[in-house]
Amino acid sequence: MQSQDVAPRHAASAGAPHPAVDVEQAEAALVEHYPRLVRLAYLVLPPGLARGRRVLTAHSLVQRALPRGRRQVPVIPAQANGRQTDPGYSLVRLAVVRTALEAGRPLRLTAWPTRAQLPALLPQVWGLRLFPRSGGADELALDQRLAGLSGPARAAYALRGLEQLPDGDVRRILRAVGVEHPEGALAEANGVPAEYPLLDSPEFDPCSLQARPTDLMRRRQHTKAALAAAAALAVCGALVALPGGGWGADGAAAPVYAQNPAAQAALDPARLTEVAATAWQTAARTDFSVWPARGTLTGDTALLHRALAVWARPGDTVRVSATPGTQTGGPAGPPQLLYAGVVDSARVVVFYDGLRIARYAEPRDGTEGAALDFARVDGATGAEASALVLGRADGNVRYLTAPWVTKAAERDLMKPTAGAMDLALADGVTGPLASSALQQGACTSWNVLQLTDAQGVHLATDLGELVPARLTAGRPGDTGEASGSAALRDWAPFACSLAAERSAGVRNVNAWAFAEQQLPESAGTGAWVCTRAETWRGGGAVSLAQFRTPGSQYGAVAAKGADVTACGPRDPHVLAGVLWKSGGGQWYLLAAGSRDTASIRATGGVTASAQGTQLVARAKQGAQAELEGTLEDGGEISGLR
Repeated sequence: MQSQDVAPRHAASAGAPHPAVDVEQAEAALVEHYPRLVRLAYLVLPPGLARGRRVLTAHSLVQRALPRGRRQVPVIPAQANGRQTDPGYSLVRLAVVRTALEAGRPLRLTAWPTRAQLPALLPQVWGLRLFPRSGGADELALDQRLAGLSGPARAAYALRGLEQLPDGDVRRILRAVGVEHPEGALAEANGVPAEYPLLDSPEFDPCSLQARPTDLMRRRQHTKAALAAAAALAVCGALVALPGGGWGADGAAAPVYAQNPAAQAALDPARLTEVAATAWQTAARTDFSVWPARGTLTGDTALLHRALAVWARPGDTVRVSATPGTQTGGPAGPPQLLYAGVVDSARVVVFYDGLRIARYAEPRDGTEGAALDFARVDGATGAEASALVLGRADGNVRYLTAPWVTKAAERDLMKPTAGAMDLALADGVTGPLASSALQQGACTSWNVLQLTDAQGVHLATDLGELVPARLTAGRPGDTGEASGSAALRDWAPFACSLAAERSAGVRNVNAWAFAEQQLPESAGTGAWVCTRAETWRGGGAVSLAQFRTPGSQYGAVAAKGADVTACGPRDPHVLAGVLWKSGGGQWYLLAAGSRDTASIRATGGVTASAQGTQLVARAKQGAQAELEGTLEDGGEISGLR
């Protein structure tokens, strides 16, 4: 359950000696709490830095926070959330806050700049811009408010909200890092609403990043200069590429490093597996193995050879990506050809090797800038094997659909009563539709792919990978398609939460409306929904308990569990709670469990109990409670976290 409780202070007694911390103890604390320290640095750094530089600077400051010898540190709680005081963490945190504040000070001609005021030397990522994933409207508003604060005030807000420290400890930390007037910083921080749970969102997580290319025109100019300087090497390369061997005909592939008959057979376009166009009609199962080869370039032997060669030996200039848990090695034998043709401004080849989809793409006018993408699809059948991403361009995505798909359409998941817009379907390739995986800024719509076949209507969403994630709805173990009217209503307020699952190897996402709750003071009925994202690799599933108040367009995440069985077919139960403020200004703890919950208990910041599936109790702002429940069969259930 999300909350903002402030734990009691653990101040040292007056005159007590400060504990000494050695390098090993500080390093252990830094490694254990690295994501939290980087998030703290990112929040304190000046907002005037570009998001990419801000990310790299935050990592750089934390990695340089180790002391050079034993140091004494004031006893300030490492984090007020029930953990014991850790002097090593306190020391590293002081260094992070100090250097982050130094990085925001302007350079002066009268003094040498500090290391923190200069651009980070390490880490560096060439050819990519890295920045945190975009959050919702609330996170954007909070980021804008924090941008208006001074550096000490941002540090005060982050220490209050992220570290959950009381004001006394915040003052001590600010004084320790050289802030002359910590009381003023605290007063300035009071001007920003205490929306501390938002600080844990992906918007402020420099360890969960998106990647985009840098300035392509500038890179092209630099590339031309490098090519001119390497003219002698180009001549040598031309000699290597003469007939009889070499890598000239292999496009962007690396040089051959072994002559293995089996490996060579896997790279022979003449041995590619191709199935008949009607094979799926009599096959025992409907999966990628019964897809026919489609596209206008299936007979282009040179293109197919380049694609296979790059798959086996991607050169240094090839951009290679893979969903988490997917191997990127070459094919063990001749793969199956699914597609070869022109998509927008690229030539695209798609293979299937029984476990993976491999997509090769190169520009229509050459091989420079080739890309190779992989995705796991083991066990995919039916709706999960109904579409693949062929390409993305100008904010749109095109799909290659299964031969059994008879109709394709585009639907806005946030508008359940609006109809679907038909998409052109030519030789299995859809017309372009807006990709939710590419949208930036506030989430105002979420477009999904709607496919129709003999089994019914299915929904899938682009999450930035080769295989769209299937959308379902219903109680775990008894789910159905998300295309029905009731399922669309359940999904609509929570569609934007799918953004958190981009590029995570998601196989399917289910929405389960597990409870409706009458709000106190006759404020209407709130809706509880648990969304669970399953992955192709099996592990890494994420469950989100979300709550929507009457009249709200969006639901709010009340609890999140990673690598848990709750809300899934192995454990079709859930218990979650949220703090809610009534129109009269009274705070309440609202908790709800699935229909087989017999009783709920709250302890900690709120003490209450109730029979049945719901609990309502008066609370104070920022209260933090632990939830426990009993199931009708006598089993125990804990609050999702």
